[in-house]
Amino acid sequence: MDRQPPRRPVTVTSPRPAPPRPTAADPRAPVVRRPRRAAAAVLGAALLGGAALAGCSSDANPGSAVSSAAAQAGSGIAGAASAAASAASSALASAAGGVSSALASVASSAQAAASSAIADVKGGLDAKGDVTAGAVSIADGKAEVTLTVTNHEQESNQYVVQVNFTDDSGNVLDATAVKVPDLAAGQSTEVKARSNRDLTGSVKAVIANAVRY
Repeated sequence: MDRQPPRRPVTVTSPRPAPPRPTAADPRAPVVRRPRRAAAAVLGAALLGGAALAGCSSDANPGSAVSSAAAQAGSGIAGAASAAASAASSALASAAGGVSSALASVASSAQAAASSAIADVKGGLDAKGDVTAGAVSIADGKAEVTLTVTNHEQESNQYVVQVNFTDDSGNVLDATAVKVPDLAAGQSTEVKARSNRDLTGSVKAVIANAVRY
């Protein structure tokens, strides 16, 4: 039989242990220095302060800046107050204008009604010369005036007289029509003309028209 060569012994080697890592407690560990937050904050504040100072001119100062801002605010408030006062004044003027317009419309309607009473007389003749008006008085808020009507004709006549109540400027405040029945020839009579609504202030009576028939 053939002889086999002798086997070589196998040597097993153990792995070398890894060297220990240095720790913070190890004096051999390298010192790592981190930037301090306080230093960073100081640097940032310095940069911001420099930028703020750079943004202001050498002639400017905090007091003038505050005064300018206050002046602008005051100007805005004054403008708003002026606008509000103007709006209120406009509203009051508009309201007053509306009241005046309404009163003028009432006076116009009364004047039209009185004129219509004159126009309804058929064959009437102008008789304004036969009528005179006295002073106006106010009774229970209404304007009153005494009319004196004189028939200058040779026969009896009836009369219709339109009276306008006006202010000192001649604006018609109210109007009414008064009838005088069967006034004998050569005779005079007195009748009262009274406003339809309350009137105040200085009121005058004007004989706007009169007819006899």
